[in-house]
Amino acid sequence: MKNQTSAWHDPVLEQDPALRDDTAAVHDALRQLLRVYQFRDRDRICCHDVSVTQCYALEQLVDVGPMSQTTLAATLYLDKSTTSRVVSALERKGYVRRTQDPDDGRALRLEVTPAGEALVDTIEADILAREARLLSDFPPEVRQAMARLIGELAHTQAAGIETTGGTCCTIG
Repeated sequence: MKNQTSAWHDPVLEQDPALRDDTAAVHDALRQLLRVYQFRDRDRICCHDVSVTQCYALEQLVDVGPMSQTTLAATLYLDKSTTSRVVSALERKGYVRRTQDPDDGRALRLEVTPAGEALVDTIEADILAREARLLSDFPPEVRQAMARLIGELAHTQAAGIETTGGTCCTIG
């Protein structure tokens, strides 16, 4: 890891060298992990005739249930036009359908089809089997601590993400 002392402009980090070093180490580890997982996801998911983004959309619909396209866009941190293209592709493939919202007859909601659910189950089983082999060398308490830590990091970061279009280059 390169020395990033000159790149720090936050007074809290400048005053606490241990926090600065720990922050840089966590950032580097997460960056490496995310890059590996992005390629792992791409390599495992593309075998099933969907893109990674399409798979994430299907997973969200399976996990949460029917929702509007606007809500799906927000939960995936995508703009509306990208989400529209993702949903249209999934609809053409028979994995998603648009239905009338029972609470608002003018609105549409997205729901996953049985074929979409089966696809998510297949992809998840494939990925989980591979991850189980990867994690099998770690003791249970380490695996549980990793799950807690990664979950807390994701939750904390998600709370600070703008999901209505956002602004570029804001610090906070």
